[in-house]
Order: sequence, then C-alpha cells, then structure tokens
Amino acid sequence: MEYQRENKVWFITGSSRGFGRIWTEAALERGDRVVATARRLESISDLQEKYGEKVLTLALDVTKTDQVKAVLEKGYNHFGRLDVILNNAGYSLVGTIEESGLDDVRALYETNIFGALSVIQAALPLLRKQGGGHILGVSSSLGLESMPVIGYYCSTKWAFEAIHESLAAEVEAFGIKVTLIEPGSYATEFGSPESLKMANGLDIYSDFKGQFVQGLRNLERGNPNATPKAIFKVVDAEQPPLRLFLGNQTLPSVRKAYDERLATWEAWEAISNAAQG
Repeated sequence: MEYQRENKVWFITGSSRGFGRIWTEAALERGDRVVATARRLESISDLQEKYGEKVLTLALDVTKTDQVKAVLEKGYNHFGRLDVILNNAGYSLVGTIEESGLDDVRALYETNIFGALSVIQAALPLLRKQGGGHILGVSSSLGLESMPVIGYYCSTKWAFEAIHESLAAEVEAFGIKVTLIEPGSYATEFGSPESLKMANGLDIYSDFKGQFVQGLRNLERGNPNATPKAIFKVVDAEQPPLRLFLGNQTLPSVRKAYDERLATWEAWEAISNAAQG
C-alpha cells in the first residue's frame, strides 16, 4: 500500500538532540505524527507540550529488547500504524584500536548495532501487518570509508550498512522500503559528552590523536537544519534510494576512496586471478 505524505506516522529513536530532534520537530511541523523516543523521557517532554496529540513521547533504551518491542507496539496501537521507522540512536567511541577496551567496544555495538537491530526486528511484523512502510537507518559517510581514532565507531557503521543492504532485498516483497541516511560532517551535538565516550589513552598515541582532532576541528560543517527537506524527499518518494548522502563533502571523498581501492585491486588483479586455481 502507498501512504500519502500528510498521513505519515514516524517512529524515531534518539529524538532528544541532534538530527533526531531536528527531524522529529520537522515532521511534526509539516503535519505528520511522531512517536518520539529517548532514553530520558524528560529530555523530550516539551514536544508533548508543544505539539499535543500529534506526538507520543516514550522512554526507550534501545539496548533493552523487551522495552523496544513494547514501545513499538504502544506507538503502533496509539496511532494505528507506523509508516516510517527512523533508527537514529547511537554514539561514538573515541580511541585507537589498541586503546579501546573490549567492554567499551561491546557497549558501543549494543547501542549502534544490536539496538538498531532490536528496533528493526520488532518493527517488521507491524509493517508487514499494515502492508508496507519505510525503514530509515542513520548511518554515516564513515560507513563507506574509515578513519583512525574512531575506527570502532566506523566499524559499527560498516556493519550497519551491510545489515540494511541485505534487509532491503529481504523485505522488498512485503512493500517495505529501506534507506540508509549517510550524513557527512555537521554542526550537531554529536561531539558532546552525551554522544561520545573516550577510551583510556596511551601516551604513545597522544601526538597522533592531537593532530587528528585538530583536523576534525578544521572541517567545514553543514547546517543540520538544512537536512529535513532531503529526508522528506526520500520518505515521500515512490522509489527511494538505498543510500542517500547528506551534504556536499561525502561524494568527492567516497569517489576518491573508491578510486584508490579500484586502482589497488586492479594492480593486484593478476595475483588475485592466479589464486582462483
């Protein structure tokens, strides 16, 4: 079934700040309805006061699978359907591969991967029941090329990309669409203490990390408030793309990275082919 723009009902994780907050309010402003979720309910309580019956605010920790299922069902029953599932909750771990403790890496995956999976798996039966829907996964340009110092965060986005690419093929027959949203560098709260966890540092990496962080500070950052129109174009499209870049920096960067990969693979083509046997 096809949904009309003015009838969209969204389920959004991580609605308290950053893109999640901006897209939640933008959807409500255009007349859609939203199930807005965040770990701390008080961080989104003002949405209920401002938008009234158009929004349902619920506390949600995506690492708690039973809570994910219950909250999705509550949102579905409240509005009668869920047209857009927007998986936005996540954070970054800052530290080199050697520095970052395994417990911190596991916790990162619990939110960025397993939390998102819990939402997807709980949402799919509801979307099939209503005859369709659209799953949006907030990935990153770092799901296509990696960086030092935030390698574990990048790795969650690489896994996120693979999961959604497989998912898109698996659920197409049910009328369910899948799109990966891949923002570049934006002036959001993603660099705030609530969105970052710092690994215990080793002195041998201090200079390297200092240079890396300085490089990040010099990046041109996009205006996050300019992004809602792009998101709406995707959710309103009859045939939305599997991947959508946000910003003007990602395509040139990814093109360069893939050109370099292709050049390497082609340079080693004879060795690779000989290994076929």
